[in-house]
Amino acid sequence: MSDEPRDLGELSNEVKASWQRFLDVFEPLRPELYRYCRYLTRSPWDAEDLVQDTMARGFVTLGTLFHELPNPRAWLFRVASNLWIDRARRQRLERDAIGEPSAAAPAPGQAPDERASREAAGTLVAHLSPQERAAVVLKDVFDFSLEEVAASLSTSVGAVKAALHRGRGKLVAPEADEPRAPAPGVLDAFCAAFNARDLPALTSLLLDSSITEIVGVVTEYGREPPADPRTGSFVGSLSPITTTDAGGVDARHLVGYLGGPPRCEVREHRGELLLLFWFDHDTGPAVRTVWTVETDGEHIARIRNYFFTPDVIAELCRELDVPFRTNGYRYWIHG
Repeated sequence: MSDEPRDLGELSNEVKASWQRFLDVFEPLRPELYRYCRYLTRSPWDAEDLVQDTMARGFVTLGTLFHELPNPRAWLFRVASNLWIDRARRQRLERDAIGEPSAAAPAPGQAPDERASREAAGTLVAHLSPQERAAVVLKDVFDFSLEEVAASLSTSVGAVKAALHRGRGKLVAPEADEPRAPAPGVLDAFCAAFNARDLPALTSLLLDSSITEIVGVVTEYGREPPADPRTGSFVGSLSPITTTDAGGVDARHLVGYLGGPPRCEVREHRGELLLLFWFDHDTGPAVRTVWTVETDGEHIARIRNYFFTPDVIAELCRELDVPFRTNGYRYWIHG
């Protein structure tokens, strides 16, 4: 008798349907949740990671609750706060254990990055304790009551008042984000192959162990394309955006889209090279997705496609001063 669980296919479909329903219900809170995570992490990439982790943790946690959620907004922010505080504390413990200086402490005489200083999210330095930073953001930015802040941080109102007092006294300009630098030659080669629709050339740039991801949707491993290109984060990106009964981009996000495939461009953002993907619209070309790429020598080790993260796309494109359109948060179509 096999020890493997039975009916995994049926279970997978049930979980997928529940997950999609969960995301649909909480979608109205996603922009605000992203903004909160952006204040905490000071990075669009880390903010979106925290949003994705929050949604996943919230989905699992909801299945263990036996009472109604009186305030879904505060509950979701509580999940995000707990995740971030735990992560920040672990990072500090790890730095202390190996004797590394805190990344939050600027070098003496170091001038803050002016562009980063202009960001609303950059007004809180990393050397605030995690609880202080979260308390100040929840109260002063999102206008939570003291009771809601206490619930979000799993603490007392008195502790919140103390954290607010300490945190507000430490507000200073932040240091710049750490730049990442993929090999420009690889990205130029990728863009040339992509714009020529040369799939073999694109595939040859990937490591055998590469990871290709549509953030929040699908993750693929290795060079081989998926059997169904409609769900492929790599192969499917060569094709025009479509909407079918099986899924895609909701038609309301495609108004004015002319239906052609995208064009790829390398663009620098804060010392990091990104890939922008331009789609033709009746009002002219516009960016609809941004990719980050990690390289290993002359090959690509990881691709992250932010197609279904409208908050990240909007933030980056506004900073780059380029026209953009967004695609919503989901690939499934409402029935």
